[in-house]
Amino acid sequence: MSVTLKPLESYRDDFTFRNSPEAIARFPFPFPEDKYMYSVNIEPAGSGAPGSVFEHCFDIDEHYRSETAERARVLKKDPQRCIVMPHMHEASWDALEMLMTHLAADYPELFRLSCDGDQWTWENHALDLRQRFTFGDADTLPYEPLEYIGRQVQGDFALLDQRDGDLFMDAGIVTGPADWSLAFDAGMSFKQWHAPVPMAPELGVFDRALKYLLNIAVERPVRRLNWTMTINPRLDTSSETFHEWGHERGQVTADNVAGLVHLRVELQHMARLPRSNALLFGIRTYLISLEELASNPAWARRLHRVLRDLPEAIADYKGLTRYRPLVVEWLSQFDPESAAA
Repeated sequence: MSVTLKPLESYRDDFTFRNSPEAIARFPFPFPEDKYMYSVNIEPAGSGAPGSVFEHCFDIDEHYRSETAERARVLKKDPQRCIVMPHMHEASWDALEMLMTHLAADYPELFRLSCDGDQWTWENHALDLRQRFTFGDADTLPYEPLEYIGRQVQGDFALLDQRDGDLFMDAGIVTGPADWSLAFDAGMSFKQWHAPVPMAPELGVFDRALKYLLNIAVERPVRRLNWTMTINPRLDTSSETFHEWGHERGQVTADNVAGLVHLRVELQHMARLPRSNALLFGIRTYLISLEELASNPAWARRLHRVLRDLPEAIADYKGLTRYRPLVVEWLSQFDPESAAA
């Protein structure tokens, strides 16, 4: 599928981000049933239907230029959004190779990679970039390898070092997190950075997930969907910037709920890096307003039921408590069961 890139939109200030009808149609709606509970919902990656967000391992869509511009803006203000511990440099080159190889193969109209031994040439036609460099020599790139390629891909990336039967978040480029911080989580183990999640530990979700992730093989990547909600189409809802966006949860009213509240879905991609044996953990974020989502009434009906019956502990963890009643009330118009009641 050829990608049509939109002009620059904003994820802050005037919030000009909007989804085209085509983007709405391919949105990864995360609910297979009318209720939600944590689960290890993992499946093979890179094998989805043509044109869907699941077609390729790393999805590029109409918002590419806007999202990469937002990433550059965040990194300029806070360089600590990209962290690479010394022992993760090989994994960074691993990640660069994986991302460049996939992008060039899957989107040849946008990217091209030429390799002559360790002399590589990377072309990014979407951003008008051309870079010749020596693979393995960071001095031949304008940024450290993870940051260089990370600035040119949609979504955040963490590199997880595998040792002592665990995974450690020892590198990453994270400019659009859902209320967490790379600087805070850097160096933590798998269970440590998931510790705030309610209910999942007693269900054994993380024990099963960690066991599965430790055994991911090279060339057998997997994926899963995660979700939350965000006020305004704001990508950077990091812990560091809570003072910029936290108060927006109190701005939702019955009159503006449809345009202000956005379903935020993460397509999480996990792949084994062959040289370093690290695990690449990609977090590709998609945003859709309730108004856009309701153009598919079946989605609106299901989201109504999911949010209506969501356990309080999960709603509170996801930051929905303050405005959930307004969202549920607005979505009820699309649910025949609610209308009948």
